[in-house]
Formats: sequence, C-alpha cells, structure tokens
Amino acid sequence: MSWVPAPLRRRVLRLAMRRQASPLPDITTLKRVPEHLTFPLRRHAIDPVPQLAEQRAEDPVTLLGSVLGLDIWLVSGHEEARRVLADSSSYSNDMRHLLGSRSRSDAEGIGGLGMTDPPDHTRLRGLLTPEFTMRRLRRLDELIDRIVADALDRLEEKGPVVDLVENFGFDIPFRVICELLGMPEEVRDEFHDLGVARFDVSQGGGSAFGAATETRSFLIDMVRRERADPGDGLIGELVRTKGDEYDDVELGGLADGVFLGGYETSASMLSMGAYVLTQQPAAYAALRSGDRGQIDVVVEELLRYLCPVQIAFPRFAREDHDLFGHRVKKGAVVVVSLTGANRDPQAVPHPEQFDLRNADTQHFAFGHGLHRCVGAELARMELRAALTGLATRFPGLALATEDVAELGFRDLSIVYSLDRLPVRLRP
Repeated sequence: MSWVPAPLRRRVLRLAMRRQASPLPDITTLKRVPEHLTFPLRRHAIDPVPQLAEQRAEDPVTLLGSVLGLDIWLVSGHEEARRVLADSSSYSNDMRHLLGSRSRSDAEGIGGLGMTDPPDHTRLRGLLTPEFTMRRLRRLDELIDRIVADALDRLEEKGPVVDLVENFGFDIPFRVICELLGMPEEVRDEFHDLGVARFDVSQGGGSAFGAATETRSFLIDMVRRERADPGDGLIGELVRTKGDEYDDVELGGLADGVFLGGYETSASMLSMGAYVLTQQPAAYAALRSGDRGQIDVVVEELLRYLCPVQIAFPRFAREDHDLFGHRVKKGAVVVVSLTGANRDPQAVPHPEQFDLRNADTQHFAFGHGLHRCVGAELARMELRAALTGLATRFPGLALATEDVAELGFRDLSIVYSLDRLPVRLRP
C-alpha cells in the first residue's frame, strides 16, 4: 500500500483495528432479554398477550428492535411464517457464530437439527428419518399404551385429587423418550433435571445455553458408553449401524434434538391439553368415542390452539433481502411466532377459540419446511394414547381449583406450559 497517501493509509488501518476490536455478539453474555422483545413469549393463561394480535394486524412483519447489535424481526402472520420457515436459501439456522468464546466442539450439536444447515442438516436428518416413519413408529404403540396405562393406574392410586402436570403430563413423555433413546434407569433422574432450564429465557442467554450444553454433554457421554456396549435404544442402534461414519458429538447432538423435540413439548401439550379439555366437555367426550377421525380432529385443534413451542428456532439472514416490503440486513435475526401464525384470522376461521371447525387449518405446532419436527408423528401418537386414555378412565375429570393463578403458567419460556394442574379425577 505504499502508493496510498499516508493519511488514507492511517484511516484504513484505524478501520481495520476497529473491526478487529469489535467481535461478533456473544448471546451467552446476555443477562436478561429486553422487555420489549419478550412479548411473543408472554401469555395470559392459555392465550397470547393481545399485543401479539395487535402487532400482527398492524404488520405481520415488524422490527422489534436490536440486542447486542443484532436487528430482531418478528414474523407473526400465517402466510408470512410459512414463507420464512420454508426458505432455507435466504436464512441460516446455524448460530454457533454467536456463542462467543465457546470452541467449535463446545457449540457443536446444541439444539440438534434445529440449529444446523444443509448439507450437515441433510446428512444428519437422514439418520433419524427412517426411525420416525409410521411403519417404524408402530413398534412403539404397545410401549406407549403400557406407559399410559401405568400412569393412569398411579393416578388412580394417588386420587381423588392429583397434579396432572407431575403425574401425567411430564411423566409419560419422559418415560417414552428415555425408552426410545435407551436411557439407563439409574441416570434418568439426573437427565430429567437437566431438561427444564434450557427453555427458560427469563435469565437471558447464558443460563439457557448453559443448560443446553450440559444436556448435550450428558448425551455425548452416553454415546461413548454405548460404543463400548450398544443397547437396544435409538442411540445404541445408531452407534451399531452408523458409528463408524459419525463422531460422538454428531450422534450426541442428534440425541439431544430428539430429546428437545420429544419431551418438553409433548409434556406441555398433555398438561395444557388436559386443562383445556376440562372446559370442553364435547371434545373430551369425542376422545371416548373410539372414532379415530374425531380423535384426530380434537388433537389437531389442541395443537393449533395451544402451540406450546412459541417461536421457531431463530433464522439469520444470509444476505440483505426484502421480506414482505421490509429491508432485512445480512446477519439480522428473524423470529417466527408460531402462536401468532396459528391464530391469524387470515388463515383460521375462529382463531382465538378452541373450535373443532378450525381443524382443517394448516398449523405450525411442529414447524414447517426443512426444520419441521422429525418426531411429529410420535408426538401425535402420545397425545392420542394419553388423552383418550385419560378421557376413558376419568370421564368426570374436573379442575380442583377455581383460581387459575394457582396453575402457575410458565411465562418467558420458549416452550410454554403449566407448573401445576390440580384435578379431581371423579365427581
């Protein structure tokens, strides 16, 4: 650069030094999510806060603000959500560049498939897809029925008033996912304790990602044990058939993704679904009908109406582009409100009501596009078995409290749920 005038050289050097001194944002250092960014995660009991519907009516694509120098865009309309979720060419799901000083190996696998882009996503999802076909899942029918029956028996023993969250909602999916993964009995309590904190963003990014790292590390250790003596579960099967092609971090990340999608979300659906059904006697009766068509209608409307996963995995703009009339800059974060999209009056006849006439609407409870939940059919199987079992065994199920505040709804959690659901099993 000797031909460049000295003043200009100094200016270029200053700019270069400034860029070097400005590292990428590290979301793990975020102590608390700014209040104005949290309303997509807030609800009044079951319903999203009115601000979400107001924002969608004003503009289904809006710039919420910025955090750590990143623009945060919210997408809350049904069609807009469908377009963003299906567009992997404009958006990346890989957020390892925002995990600060963590090494690549430390960040690898966090969030499973949901935070992975092609071609890695294609390669890894291809491992799981055969295990989650309906033909393969039919092998779990008997297991799920047995776990549900056992949970109902224990409710009977503990009655007449029980907490359905602890003894039904979280119990059934946890046992199913442990059996699916091949989790040894002696470590299940430790594994259980790791799961809850990772969805809570009330304390910012550090605690949630710390919990995610611990869960993933736990599963990587399990992969290593399975290499020595593969069991009959999913992890053992992957180690046995594909262990030479995939390393421990990749297989642990896959197992983490299965846990992520198959435990807390199903648990939340069962707990909140039971709560809604105590107020919807016709739908509760339909679950006892034995009519698979009616049962499916109830389950799908519960999924649309409750949508426990409130936002999709964040997307990052690959380049500057236009999004429904807005200019989104490269690197900006685009967050899709799944609850907002599922209650869009442009797509749903009766969006704010639990109404079986809504059942034909395409909902986004399992996401959409490349990152649609690979375990969606397993979740449906659990919901059908557990809710029909509950309705058949306890047709007179009723809330044991008139104070909704006692239920302890989990505000500021990516996966929304209840803390407690006291019910009376019989009149």
